[in-house]
Amino acid sequence: MNPAALAADTWVLYLGSLLVAAAAVLAWRRIAADPWRSARHARLAPTLLVDGALLAIATGIALRWGRIGHGPFLNMFEILASSLLSLGIAWRIAVWRLPVLRDSAPVVLSLLAVMAGWLLWVDPADTHLPATYEMTVLWFHVALGKVFLGCALIATGLAGVILGRSTRRGARWFGRMPPNVALDALAWRFMLAALVFESLMLIAGAVWAQDAWGRYWAWDPLETWAFITWIALVAAVHARITWRVGPRQGALMIAAVFVIAFLTFFGVPFVSLAPHKGAV
Repeated sequence: MNPAALAADTWVLYLGSLLVAAAAVLAWRRIAADPWRSARHARLAPTLLVDGALLAIATGIALRWGRIGHGPFLNMFEILASSLLSLGIAWRIAVWRLPVLRDSAPVVLSLLAVMAGWLLWVDPADTHLPATYEMTVLWFHVALGKVFLGCALIATGLAGVILGRSTRRGARWFGRMPPNVALDALAWRFMLAALVFESLMLIAGAVWAQDAWGRYWAWDPLETWAFITWIALVAAVHARITWRVGPRQGALMIAAVFVIAFLTFFGVPFVSLAPHKGAV
């Protein structure tokens, strides 16, 4: 696409994506330089960059919304933009409430940076909102899904810290954080919250599907993968409670669930033009 033809809101979203990537790089540089002696302003720098990125992304989404007349629900560009905003906000709220999460920034921001880089690559074409999307219950369905993935992202950040500590360098980088047992317990609190919100997301989605297409479930690509994600999450929680797995094994399970969830949210829309039957 000709850069001159891009709308102003697209450039603002590109700016936000670049700031996310810069925050990830800065987070790794800060923690690798001297994780024990880093000044407070150095520790806050990645967080401040994330705040700037979220402001830019929110502005870009608002401008695009005003220009095309609907929210970021449809193509991959819109899905990535809205997810960067929601996941970034979820992490910032979590860090505000639990400052111990701040040092998981290199892991969390690296995952967001992958999405930011992807957004720079996909087609930012304008979309048309189908009539089936003009329903109030859709907002609940989407919001619940965003909160679910946000909780899973925060847990995955802690899981990355636990796994990273298995190496000498990782043990030094993340040495200021609490012991693995404490991080594991905190991570699974977020995974339990993720299970609640994903369950509610599936229920709201079924209600929406009934109102939109006259059926609660049809095993379309997105429904199928959402159910697979739910099964994986339930299995992981069950294994954690029943077998009392250690922090490292628990971290691997959390990472596996997040990979499946990531494929559901971003893989299915990427390979399917109509991930929901009747959506377009």
